[in-house]
Amino acid sequence: MSKTVLYQSIGEELVRWDVDVEGATLTRRDSVTLPSKVQYVWPHPSKKFLTVSTSDAPSGNSPDKGKVHLVCAVRVGANGELALHGKGAPLPSRPIHHCVDRSGNFALTAFNNPSHITVHHINSDGTIGALVEQAAKIDVGIYAHQVTVTPSNQLVVFPARGNDAKDGKAEDPGAIKVYNFKDGQLTPAQNIIGGNNGLHYRPRHVDYHPTQPWLYANIESENEVHMHRIDGDNIVEKPAFIKTSLAAARDPKMHQTTSAIHVHPNGKFVYTANRADGKVEFNGKQVFAGGENSIAVFAINQATGEHTRIQSIDPQTHHVRTFSIDPSGKLLVSASIRDMWVKEANDVRLAPAALSVFRIGDDGKLSFVRKYDVALNGKLQWWAGMVGL
Repeated sequence: MSKTVLYQSIGEELVRWDVDVEGATLTRRDSVTLPSKVQYVWPHPSKKFLTVSTSDAPSGNSPDKGKVHLVCAVRVGANGELALHGKGAPLPSRPIHHCVDRSGNFALTAFNNPSHITVHHINSDGTIGALVEQAAKIDVGIYAHQVTVTPSNQLVVFPARGNDAKDGKAEDPGAIKVYNFKDGQLTPAQNIIGGNNGLHYRPRHVDYHPTQPWLYANIESENEVHMHRIDGDNIVEKPAFIKTSLAAARDPKMHQTTSAIHVHPNGKFVYTANRADGKVEFNGKQVFAGGENSIAVFAINQATGEHTRIQSIDPQTHHVRTFSIDPSGKLLVSASIRDMWVKEANDVRLAPAALSVFRIGDDGKLSFVRKYDVALNGKLQWWAGMVGL
């Protein structure tokens, strides 16, 4: 019988949890310490290794660029236990996201400040190999946020989110950059620009239908999910369908964004997280200002690819940055990035960061089961995901 584990990052630590899918429970086991703070994790197709990107730089547009930026290989034992595998490869700056191509031969890494992309060989023993020097010059946009490879393994999709206008600085336009991909080499293919020439268009993450040529993108600051058709080696630039991810009208006064997006393994549903983390002062503390923290559930029309929101459910935490679906499609676990002080009557209480566990019904809808509060000790729960062994 296959086993499912959940890995969770808190700072430099990558923690292993056993997952009881039928019981919808998590049991904390052990952990491994990476050379710097975990930024993202991607399983190798062999299931023998994880690739882990790390950095000691803070997130966002901080002037502190850090010094220790790596993409590492981590060996996965029979029960999911982890051990560093090789030295890892140095990266030029803090990585925001990375992936492994469908062949398992290359690790692709995205950087946001400034936008950049690298490709490294993955050696036959699973260790990270040499950098692939790129022959072509490519447009990497502004503030990249993800890199993925399409199911054909012939295109790389690179959402470059741009930036909202802030502190007197004008808005930076967003775009989805698309590259041809062969033997580790990237060449320009498409430049998908939404909104008003990229303004009011913040593409953050994409995911793919498992059997149909459909791409789903979440648009961060607009709280939208766009569906694009894929025609051979071309992504149709105009979305076929655009839907809000929110249950209520978006309040422009709230700091309200999306985070991750994942298509269910059976291809019938797509999920995205809405997060709000604005604060106001109350009783001498910065407390939650309001907004929607939810997991939005969309049913996918299997003939057209149209996604229709059928549920919005509260994870009972604030600012879910990542979530995952177990390989059987029965559980979803979300991870909130930080603690939050909240107003309660005339007092305040701390709502801790947590892992929230949901059952997934046959209709795709989520049922909240339980949550596991997480002691962050000043760090961030930056990533969490379930992996089948």
